[in-house]
Amino acid sequence: MINWHDIDTVLLDMDGTLLDLHFDNHFWLEYMPAKYAEKQGISLDAAKQHLEPIFVQTSGQLQWYCLDYWRQTLDLDMVAIKQEIAHLITLRPSTEAFLTALHQSKKQVVLITNAHQDSLSLKLERIALSHYFDYMITSHKYGYPKEQPPFWEHLAKEIHFDPSRALFIDDSLPILRSARDYGIKHLLAISRPDSKLPPKATEEFLGVDSYLSLLPIND
Repeated sequence: MINWHDIDTVLLDMDGTLLDLHFDNHFWLEYMPAKYAEKQGISLDAAKQHLEPIFVQTSGQLQWYCLDYWRQTLDLDMVAIKQEIAHLITLRPSTEAFLTALHQSKKQVVLITNAHQDSLSLKLERIALSHYFDYMITSHKYGYPKEQPPFWEHLAKEIHFDPSRALFIDDSLPILRSARDYGIKHLLAISRPDSKLPPKATEEFLGVDSYLSLLPIND
């Protein structure tokens, strides 16, 4: 699937790519709306109806991923609420074997996530990931999400990689398209980011479910 001799840098998303997206889907679609409904004294359906247009308006924007924005908008302690269901944070199947193989290679391995720093910290408390990476970068550091071109420009300045010799894996098709537009040559889409849901279409991108299909990795 990948000719590893053509790859110097591996860029990896976190949620839905390394970690099971079930935690995030459950949090945003069920658990947090229930907490908001409880705080406002309204039904869960009413809470979801209130939240839906806010979700649509912020989709693909940095605010969507910003826990500070949601805390201010909804008057909810988002970190505390996430901690209540932190036991749902788990690795996707075969992720550990894949990361171990990458770590043992000579390739530059970089985590790039839209997750807010507090969300990243919470997940790193549950799952030890940092030792696998040369860099761990949240888009909040740059002020732009991965969906937007300036993110990639800032990234290139920080880690100095050749887009034509980089592999990027993500579960978001809009983000993969943004990376492709920047010039990243090797792209893979996660076909089943949420273990509780069926696989999704990866459209123009080659899809991958198990990382075992990418092994072995050659220097």
